[in-house]
Amino acid sequence: MIRFVLMFSRQGKLRLQKWYNAKTQKDRKKTSRDLIPIILARKPKMCNFLEWRDLKIVYKRYASLYFCMAIEDDDNELITLEIIHRYVELLDKYFGSVCELDIIFNYEKAYYMLDELLIGGEIQETSKRNVIKAVTTQDMLQDESEATKSTIDDLLAATA
Repeated sequence: MIRFVLMFSRQGKLRLQKWYNAKTQKDRKKTSRDLIPIILARKPKMCNFLEWRDLKIVYKRYASLYFCMAIEDDDNELITLEIIHRYVELLDKYFGSVCELDIIFNYEKAYYMLDELLIGGEIQETSKRNVIKAVTTQDMLQDESEATKSTIDDLLAATA
């Protein structure tokens, strides 16, 4: 089971975090503060797996972003690496060529895609097509909702 997912920049700025077990905010910050420098200090040719506390950390760097997942000792690192890759492929397909700014300005889409891919720390949907379909459907619903809201606002402004 995946315990948490972190996405951070080369400078160590946390861009996305998802926790699948109960931890206090203080523990989450401490975990991030302890783990991110360890990963950033590793050389590019080093293995993408490391043992940290009672967890296995699987990470991968794509352009200027690091994607990191913590898994339990008995979980498969290669499958976790494939899940990271699948998530990056989803982001690339949705945003074009995903970059850090896409995540900063559209963080809710990044979280929504992660929620479509993983639930409770386990893989939910393996089909990229189904995840993208769910996200685009959500986009259409959001656009319809905003259009309806602006129409109601226009009607209220006209009557006032």
